[in-house]
Amino acid sequence: MTAIPDSGILNLVLAPTGRDSQIACSLLLEAGYKAAVVRDLPDLLRQMNEDVGLVVVTEEAVRSADLRPLSQWVKNQPSWSDIPFIVLTQRGGGPERNPAAARLLEVLGNVNFIERPFHATTFVSVARTAMRGRRRQYEARSRIEALDEGERRLATALEAGRLGAWELDLDSLVLTTSTTCRSIFGRSADDGFTYGDLIASIHPEDQERMQTAVAATIETGIDYAIEYRTIWPDGSVHWAEIRAQLYRNRAGQAVKLVGVSANITERRNAEEHQRRLNEVLEERVAARTAELEDAHSVVLAEVAQRQKAEDQLRQSQKLEAIGQLTGGVAHDFNNLLMAVLGNLEMLRKSVADDPRLVRLTDGALQGARRGASLTQRLLAFARRQDLQVKPVDLRQLVEGMQELLSRSVGPEVSLETEFSDNLPPVLADANQVELALLNLAVNSRDAMPDGGAIRIRLSEKMVEGDQSDLVDGRYNVLALTDTGNGMDSATLAKAVEPFFSTKELGKGTGLGLSMIHGLALQLGGKFVLESAVGVGTTAELWIPVAAADVIQALDLTPVPITPIINQGPKRILLVDDDVLIAMSSADMIMDLGHEVVEVHSGAEALDVLQTGEAFDLMITDYSMPGMNGGELVRHTKQLRPNLPVLLATGYADLPAGVDVDAARLSKPYTQDQLANEIAKI
Repeated sequence: MTAIPDSGILNLVLAPTGRDSQIACSLLLEAGYKAAVVRDLPDLLRQMNEDVGLVVVTEEAVRSADLRPLSQWVKNQPSWSDIPFIVLTQRGGGPERNPAAARLLEVLGNVNFIERPFHATTFVSVARTAMRGRRRQYEARSRIEALDEGERRLATALEAGRLGAWELDLDSLVLTTSTTCRSIFGRSADDGFTYGDLIASIHPEDQERMQTAVAATIETGIDYAIEYRTIWPDGSVHWAEIRAQLYRNRAGQAVKLVGVSANITERRNAEEHQRRLNEVLEERVAARTAELEDAHSVVLAEVAQRQKAEDQLRQSQKLEAIGQLTGGVAHDFNNLLMAVLGNLEMLRKSVADDPRLVRLTDGALQGARRGASLTQRLLAFARRQDLQVKPVDLRQLVEGMQELLSRSVGPEVSLETEFSDNLPPVLADANQVELALLNLAVNSRDAMPDGGAIRIRLSEKMVEGDQSDLVDGRYNVLALTDTGNGMDSATLAKAVEPFFSTKELGKGTGLGLSMIHGLALQLGGKFVLESAVGVGTTAELWIPVAAADVIQALDLTPVPITPIINQGPKRILLVDDDVLIAMSSADMIMDLGHEVVEVHSGAEALDVLQTGEAFDLMITDYSMPGMNGGELVRHTKQLRPNLPVLLATGYADLPAGVDVDAARLSKPYTQDQLANEIAKI
């Protein structure tokens, strides 16, 4: 939770008679605290919440009032909260001089008494002491929330992995288990399960091995990892996998074992079944070797094909997982770069008269823009980039790039082309395909330091059930072959992984092939690399042919560009949960001459809209806790059907199934891009 400045914490003052309320508010304001006067006790209760710093009341304001609602509110505070009260009295706060003080102590709990007349220094000192205590309470709240969030994530992860959590106190041998853990031993959620029950549930042949492993972990500190059979109350035999680590106290003494458990019965049964099948197969092969030599060869071929398919599946799963990770990281980088670029642009304007600061600011802007380019490559690998897909003539595209390719590879490398006739157009993003081809050519050039040849081929191929990773249909294949150093099998297996590079440090990001791989998958095709050391490398980009009805449906007539006319300052509601991004975006909007109202959640935005305030435009982030940008747009359209909305997000594509009636602006954006979008809307 973001820390709230003292000036942002509201302090309430209940002093209905005399000048006490004015004096208390004035002193709090001079001390840097925000203060508000409440009319009476019901008004105080209406404004009381967890974000109130302290409450100043006069004794006479509560002397004859019904304090039960206030007492109940104090009792119902969260465990971390103990809101401080400052009571202004005529006779001090001791029970000897002021018996009523004992009643207030019981009702309010955390009370400081100040006898009137009081000195301003005394009041401010007591207020600051109370606020320091309140600050510590807020810090405790943040830590509690962080711990709760961590525990929820851990519980979710364990449940998703079907893992049971457990702890064993080594001194008392008290065993604490989760519901999932007990189910792994055949117990229900309500069943008791002690360490003795655990030992008794283990198969007799495995008990000694289990206890030996526990003793070794306690003695040496090595991780506890074991698989053993368990006997459930119904007599059935199952398998459990147990892993744990030794937890020591600050003195280094072993205190407890903390670990997880998993039911691996299905896996062990499958392994046993497979083992038995293998034994039967070996016996038959041994008995009928002569008769089954041909069949055995077929089996070996099938096994090899299966192994190859499994290897391809594992590689695909690994790349998919890396893609999801890099896509999320790229989104977070886009948000960070939004704050950096926005602030740098505003700073650039303010230092225009200082050449040195202009040079430094321009350098920082250039670095931030390189970071934005890097995130685009990450999004390409993760298949989350925003593609402008339309029918593309690959032959025309390659021919148009020949001069650029020749300059890029240099005079030491010869460039040859080979095109099939009458190639149909493909459905692709021409800019991204050009970038992919240029990347492949540069990679080939770097693999041929002493010169060589690059051959670019275009052909059409039909897929009919023999390519498991492609949908049946027609494909154009853009192939580039070089005569370079080539790659061994280990390097080839990692070639498309992000940040993997065979180039020297500083001479490559390792994202070129990753980007091409992601582009191919996003277009519905595939990227194939073949290479051998000393022979060279062939890279193939398979792209689906555009269907005739798709070509007819796309209107390729150029749309005339209408000049954008600035129609004067607008009133804009800005919604972003990230304070840094909201601040920089608000500065850019105000610098454009518009008025900004800034809020940090969807709920706050709806509260503002419900007040009836007039706005010309709402700009909102998509990824926000509680209520995302898509949900906010739907609620806004119900409240203000005619209010335009601009959705700004670090994701290139919204999640599947999300349809938002709003214009889109990708983060990070510049002030010019923001101005254009505002003017368009």
